Amino acid sequence: MLTTFLRAWLGSWPSPGGLLVVGHPAREKPRWDGGEQFALGVTDADGNGVLSVPPARRDAVAALVAGLDPATVEAALAAELPALVGRPEQRCFTGVFRWSQAPAALPDAGEWEPSDAPGLPGWLRPFPGEVLVVREDGEYVAGVGLKPHDVSGIEISVGTEERARGRGLARRIVARAARRVVVSGAVPIYLHDPANTASAHVAVAAGFPDLGWKVHALAGTA
Repeated sequence: MLTTFLRAWLGSWPSPGGLLVVGHPAREKPRWDGGEQFALGVTDADGNGVLSVPPARRDAVAALVAGLDPATVEAALAAELPALVGRPEQRCFTGVFRWSQAPAALPDAGEWEPSDAPGLPGWLRPFPGEVLVVREDGEYVAGVGLKPHDVSGIEISVGTEERARGRGLARRIVARAARRVVVSGAVPIYLHDPANTASAHVAVAAGFPDLGWKVHALAGTA
């Protein structure tokens, strides 16, 4: 299922070796929330992967990465990719890419509610359909939204109010949401900044190991 998702999301998978740059029409279309996604890529622990860009930008980006050692690709993308895809005001973000085939069997927490339900924070509003919400005395304290990148792959986003942190809520709602994604026939995806150690701990506890894979995208497009 992961391969199916990556082929749909990026336009090709796997790479024959190194970083394969492809022109993918999806990069010219709005993503799930209406935002743009002009550059998007995934690499495995060996640096092999696919970077998709608008078809008209493919040759310029391919020339940038041609012959680069995997150790230098990230720096090259950070320095030049935004301008090459016509977004010089943005930055190239490289994050941790995780997925799970067996979400942790943690106790359920929260309830599924419409994303326009009363009392939810603004960051949960754009998610289509239902979001998983933990309330205490009727007030929101934690939640999960599902980003439907494709029917074969759905990304999990989680947030916890400061007063409710350190109690294992985030890992429980991430695991519960991931189990729903798996039952739907899709692969659950979890992305985060490498510096976000709290998010990394939640991911591991919920059944999302770090296998050394990375996601590459313009800031705000992952």
